[in-house]
Amino acid sequence: MLTPCPPIRAVPGPGFIAGCTVSTWLVPDSPAGALAVLLIGHAPARRTGETAETIETGLLGIADALGLQPPSEPLPDTGARLTRGRALVTFDYGHPAYSLHLPPTGPEWRAHLADGGPACVLIGLDPVPPGASPDAMDDYLSRIIATGRVRMGVTRLRKHPHHAS
Repeated sequence: MLTPCPPIRAVPGPGFIAGCTVSTWLVPDSPAGALAVLLIGHAPARRTGETAETIETGLLGIADALGLQPPSEPLPDTGARLTRGRALVTFDYGHPAYSLHLPPTGPEWRAHLADGGPACVLIGLDPVPPGASPDAMDDYLSRIIATGRVRMGVTRLRKHPHHAS
């Protein structure tokens, strides 16, 4: 007897990623200690051919590639997927040829990662309101976590080969 396989969703390329919204912040006092957060979402559909369904499929393609899980599941470790340059941090979101350049993260966020601290990756499946205030983002996070419309995991900074022990 054959059992159905889950859908295979492609990891989106740079055209899709360009429409993503990316936010980073540091939670200094989470129950597990300091935690960097990386939220990736998408604005509501606005380009030709873009629909809520195609956007969700693209976001789930990223979540699938990283092995991210709903908030009701244990947080999976996605491996070391962040790379830090002098002022730029990039995220390996699972595409074989492209990485995501993060917006400016701030010195505390980068120092936390450089000290070996974890980063929680969140893929928000509901549209992120453009220009959302901090209060609107708090409401967004509370809603997507409560409704399971987020995929989550943990990552960290990649060590450069000359820093390996």
